[in-house]
Amino acid sequence: MSENVNSRSARRQQQAAGKRKGRKNGPSKGPKHFIKKIFLAIIAVGLALFLGGVGLFAYYASTAPELDESLLKDPLTSELLDKDGNVFLKFGAEKREFVPYKDIPVELRDAILATEDVRFFKHHGMDFYRLGGAVLANFRGGFGSQGASTLTQQVIKNSFLSDEKTLKRKAQEAWLAFKLEREYSKEDIFEMYFNKILMSGRIYGIGTASEYFYGKELSELELPEMALLAGMPQSPNGYNPLKNPERAEKRRNTVLHLMYKHKKITKEEMEAAQAVPVTANLLPDEQRQDYTESKYPAYVDMVLDELEAAGMMSLLSEGVKIQTALDPKAQETVENAINNNGIYESEEMQAAMTVLDTKTGAIVAVGGGRNYSGRNMNFATSDNPRQPGSAIKPILSYGPAIENFSWSTGNIVVDEPYTYKGTNKQIRNVDGKYAGPITIREALYRSRNIPAVKIFEEVGTQKSGDFARKLGLPYEKLNSSHSIGGGEYEFSTVQMAGAYSAFGNGGIYTKPHAVKKIIMRDGKTERNMTPDPVNAMKDSTAYMVTDMLRDVLTLGTGKTANVSGLDIAGKSGTTNYSNDTKNKHNFKNTDVPDSWFAGYTTNYTIAVWGGYKDYTTPIQTYDKGRYVPQNLFRTVMGELSSGKETARFKQPNSVEEATIVKGSNPIVLAGASTPSSMTSRELFVKGTKPTEVVEETVTELEAPSGLSADYDVNTNSIALSWSHNPPDPELLDEPVQFKVSVSVDGSKAEEMTTTSDHSVTFSGVEMGRTYEFSVVAIAGDLVSDPASTSLFIQGESEDETEEPDTNYDENEDGSQDQENGNGDQDGNENNGNNGNNGNQGNQGNPGNNGNNGNGNSGNSGNNNGNVNPDNSGGNDTNTGSGGETGGAPGNDDSSDDGDS
Repeated sequence: MSENVNSRSARRQQQAAGKRKGRKNGPSKGPKHFIKKIFLAIIAVGLALFLGGVGLFAYYASTAPELDESLLKDPLTSELLDKDGNVFLKFGAEKREFVPYKDIPVELRDAILATEDVRFFKHHGMDFYRLGGAVLANFRGGFGSQGASTLTQQVIKNSFLSDEKTLKRKAQEAWLAFKLEREYSKEDIFEMYFNKILMSGRIYGIGTASEYFYGKELSELELPEMALLAGMPQSPNGYNPLKNPERAEKRRNTVLHLMYKHKKITKEEMEAAQAVPVTANLLPDEQRQDYTESKYPAYVDMVLDELEAAGMMSLLSEGVKIQTALDPKAQETVENAINNNGIYESEEMQAAMTVLDTKTGAIVAVGGGRNYSGRNMNFATSDNPRQPGSAIKPILSYGPAIENFSWSTGNIVVDEPYTYKGTNKQIRNVDGKYAGPITIREALYRSRNIPAVKIFEEVGTQKSGDFARKLGLPYEKLNSSHSIGGGEYEFSTVQMAGAYSAFGNGGIYTKPHAVKKIIMRDGKTERNMTPDPVNAMKDSTAYMVTDMLRDVLTLGTGKTANVSGLDIAGKSGTTNYSNDTKNKHNFKNTDVPDSWFAGYTTNYTIAVWGGYKDYTTPIQTYDKGRYVPQNLFRTVMGELSSGKETARFKQPNSVEEATIVKGSNPIVLAGASTPSSMTSRELFVKGTKPTEVVEETVTELEAPSGLSADYDVNTNSIALSWSHNPPDPELLDEPVQFKVSVSVDGSKAEEMTTTSDHSVTFSGVEMGRTYEFSVVAIAGDLVSDPASTSLFIQGESEDETEEPDTNYDENEDGSQDQENGNGDQDGNENNGNNGNNGNQGNQGNPGNNGNNGNGNSGNSGNNNGNVNPDNSGGNDTNTGSGGETGGAPGNDDSSDDGDS
């Protein structure tokens, strides 16, 4: 028994020892074992993904549409819809020149293949070699940075599929390209591409484009012309040589280089073709066959530009509906206004206009130029950017100051001799004068240059640039000259209208857009194209700038643009030639290249430009030159607003209003007895309104009013009487009295009496003499302006010389900023000299507040508005104010070289 136990115990011990030994000496499962597992797992996952991908590809391929030969050869018709959903244009139904493959010149075929698909005759619908390169490029530059579509794939996409970048579309495109290659020859596929591709506007097919641009059969084309046509499909509107010759030439030269690279032409042939100007052989407009006739060509341009910028031009071949913001009535109003030849100084002068919905940024109408046909330059778009002149001041100076510093509209800025910061280059106002301390409100509506520059420099280039960029103006490096509209930055009416609309929309900016959405062929799928609105500035900034810009149309440089009864804000702008340009072309100081007006109501925002296609052709006049944008603005805004409710701009809760003492710095509130002539109503960002009230003192006496002189034949005397509105007696150190003076026949005035009454009698009257009486109010050191009247006593005297009526109020200084108008409507360099004499050449009544004999608006004053021959800003030579009527030069100034 014990032996059995012992033997069993021994066996267990031996077995345990054997297990320990086995674990110690058995096969190792180290790092190689785990690497093997990972490798097998990767293979399994890869296989699963491959099988899944194959399955997904098979599924997508099974849902692809069938090949339809009619769709392969003819583009589907797409429709453009106006704001109400009505069709105003159809794409794809145009006359086209069909060219069979055998009639396509070999050199033109080589140009197309070198540019679009050099391995076309080697692949089977998909070019995997090119695809690999595109994949690597997309890894480096992001998905979509480079495509790899073959000509076959492009034919498929333009015939059957949408333009969306999805795996489903790519899979279906690859499958259908493979099928197309099996069912059709390479020559047939090339022929489809050649005749179907969109070339520009509504021109489909390279044969049609050859006739349109050159008036030639394909067999007559020369190498530079072939290269141009071969390069256009990538950006049909962008490479249109009629609209964008510089871009078109660059693209043509790229095609020629590719032809040389792929050994289709020699280096000598390439260089000779590149040396030919791209516009050299283009057909003249009057000889060009119209393949693109349609309503509203300028607006159609905008739609095509937006589709091209979004990479969606090919959608026009897919039978889609494009919903736009076009208002046909507004478009026709714009076209009629711009085509009114009577408003221009010459047949060659041009104008452009963009009309936006202020609230949404939608482009409701576009004026591309006089008699715009779609074949010439669209002056409203990026085809014709120009310097903005003083229209930029609210964007680079005043808006940023209020936004960043919470300035009041009553903040004081000193208009004084000044040089650009860090330079010795002097800035000039247009009139060569200085207004001294003025509010930023007045500085803006009078468009003073020096205050705009000083404010810009105080805000700083970074903050000003940020403010402008949020309004869609892509400034990068800024300097002081940009703040008055000079420098290298140029903008279109579309961009300027977009920037101004944000002021009228409470600070909310929406990028201007003509296309709202695209409705795909199935009628259900839609692609939203409306940009998202962004908060570009505080609502307090938007309203305070708007309130200052209201005064531009009533007190300042934009009176001609005003529409009675509408709450409008806006700004004029004029640019200048540099001194070098003026000297080279012998221009006068009054010659300018560009004139602007941008303004808005709560419903519409309109930006208008006027000038010439050739920058060196100057605007030479005022009423039918510089004022063209203001005249167009008034006409179009008036018609669009007629019969339509236009709400006033609403002051937000973030803004407060207060009556201040005019010119106070720092600002103080006006008191109850502060004379109205010493106060102004100004706006403040909430929480910044001052609390200090001016000490109740009287600093000014009102002039007597209602002065009359009546002759009494019985007593041979003249009875004088007048009225007076005195201040609070408690605020005066001495009571108000009246000093009465008389002048006989223009002699030196002599004091008659000083009285506290409101009447006095003058005795000892002589017949045949003229008596002029003057009454001033006095109280201690305070003296009012005089009230004057005169009376001629009929009868004979020893001196029978008859004196003229001199009943007028003479201003001590009739000078006023020239931007408010002048007395010589011709805008000649001698405008306004001796404003104190009115317009002498027209027998004006001397000094009678600008009531010249011919009605011209010369303001009284000495040498008011004389031309400063050294005024390098020189775009205005205005004279007196002329009140609110007439008035010639009322424009502001900026300079492309910063001199103003």
